[in-house]
Amino acid sequence: MRVFRMTLCCAPGATVFGLLLMCAVTVGPGDGGSAAKSARAAGLTPADRAAPVLPPAAVPVRRPPVLSLAALAVHRPHTAALPRIVPRAKWLAEGAYRRPPARYADRVTAVFIHHTDSPNGYDCADTPRIIHDLYVGQAGGRNWDDIGYNFLVDKCGTIYEGRAGGVDKAVVGAHAQGFNQGTAGIAAIGTFIAGTPVPPSMAKSIAALSAWKLGLANIDPRSRVRLTSTNSLSRFPKGRTAEFNAIAAHRDEYETYCPGQALMAALPEIRQRAAELQGR
Repeated sequence: MRVFRMTLCCAPGATVFGLLLMCAVTVGPGDGGSAAKSARAAGLTPADRAAPVLPPAAVPVRRPPVLSLAALAVHRPHTAALPRIVPRAKWLAEGAYRRPPARYADRVTAVFIHHTDSPNGYDCADTPRIIHDLYVGQAGGRNWDDIGYNFLVDKCGTIYEGRAGGVDKAVVGAHAQGFNQGTAGIAAIGTFIAGTPVPPSMAKSIAALSAWKLGLANIDPRSRVRLTSTNSLSRFPKGRTAEFNAIAAHRDEYETYCPGQALMAALPEIRQRAAELQGR
């Protein structure tokens, strides 16, 4: 004799307010019991019935890692705003020499600071002419492929594009024997021997330009970097790796008094200002 009874069973995973299923269960020999009938009615496979169902509190929850503010600061790139840069067309309106295409490094990891060793008593309105004269002396008189410096800064703090190729690119210049690859040359227009004050506007612009240029590669202006000499005309033979400040002086790599003692003395403050402009 078969006995039929009606029972209510709740579909797995539903809440007590979920869908209730009406299940017809037959109790009798060989029928597998009411639990098996209920499981089949609910659509469960044997594998489903074998796997234990964990209560919600026991289900492991994967949470994303939480970084501290210090860790976020380490991972955040430090960049600085692009300062205003006067294009080279301003000083090279005419009289350009033929030149080969610009050469590029992967990135700029250091800047070398120079002075032009020219008179300080100029009017800033004459800066384009002064840069043009420097260009003629280097590209014409010395037969270089272009002006050697990547950038020039006058005493009023105006920044000028020097060597062609793009101010935001790692253009290989001709300003630091053996270390032109992966560096930028910034020339302060004037002569800054001991006792000659460095105009504050000039120092601020050098810091702003260095902060932006080094920030493109996330380089701390206060850090030390390692560079490898590409020839033996500097203080270091070809192939020698040397360590420099990220904002270095020309005399650090070459036998010269450039950029002058006064500008040398201003470099620590320039490095610190550049780092602050990067948000460090």
